Amino acid sequence: MASAKTKTLAILHTAVFLAGWTGIFGRLITLGGLPLVWYRMMISLAVLAIVLALLGKMQKVSRKQFLQIAGCGGILSLHWVFFYASIQASNVSVGVACIATSSFFTTLFNPVVNRKPIQWVEVLISFIAIAGVLLIFSLDVRYRLGIALGLLSAALYALFALLNVNAARVTGKDSANMLLYELVGGVLFLTLIMPLFARIISPEAVIVPGRADILWLLLLGSIFTILPFLFQLHALRSLSAFTVSLTYNLEPLYSIAFAAILFGEQREVGWSFWIGMALIIISVIIQTHRVLIKQG
Repeated sequence: MASAKTKTLAILHTAVFLAGWTGIFGRLITLGGLPLVWYRMMISLAVLAIVLALLGKMQKVSRKQFLQIAGCGGILSLHWVFFYASIQASNVSVGVACIATSSFFTTLFNPVVNRKPIQWVEVLISFIAIAGVLLIFSLDVRYRLGIALGLLSAALYALFALLNVNAARVTGKDSANMLLYELVGGVLFLTLIMPLFARIISPEAVIVPGRADILWLLLLGSIFTILPFLFQLHALRSLSAFTVSLTYNLEPLYSIAFAAILFGEQREVGWSFWIGMALIIISVIIQTHRVLIKQG
């Protein structure tokens, strides 16, 4: 019989597989990064709220709890905005590969957020992933903006993962309600900055979705957002933020495979990209083995 930790790891890897499709939607949808995420979060919020209401599982939160959870949602929304901006500035392969640095940022932020000593083993494992990312960064200079945006996205994801663990522990809310109020926070935050985006930051960006965009947004906002994030939040309750972030380094592998099949992006990357991806996969395997040995 599989252990609880093994089942949690299986759930986490399922979340990563589903998340691998999100980069593809970034290429298919013609909207700018911020409007895309705003619609995504709005659809996800509506679907999740309806499901929780029908099941009678929606939980109330105090003002303090709401601010803490919604704050995490604001950081999550920015992570997604920069993630899609990275893809649109480069391609799916480069954008998702940058997410592999999230585990490195987790090792940097964890001592500050949780006032814990640095885990040097985790630093070493992170450097294996970083070495892979550096090889990937040897791509054409035209991808530098996409890489910079991707790195910022990865740093924001690492911060979100750490703060989310603390919010879940303090508030005691289940994964579904955590996600619900995070989506509320993200929608409110993006709504506040939308005028700034539309008038100053990117006035040329498409804000109103076309017919095809609506279909992709519905799929992205429902199946490919709610399910992976519920699985991810569930995993964060028993696995470390570092383990979750490192496992999400496999997301680029799925996204790149999908992008190669759908868009032929394998023609845009060279041997250094694939060696880099191999190092990222090795780092995930090592950490997964550590988790199973420690908990088994």
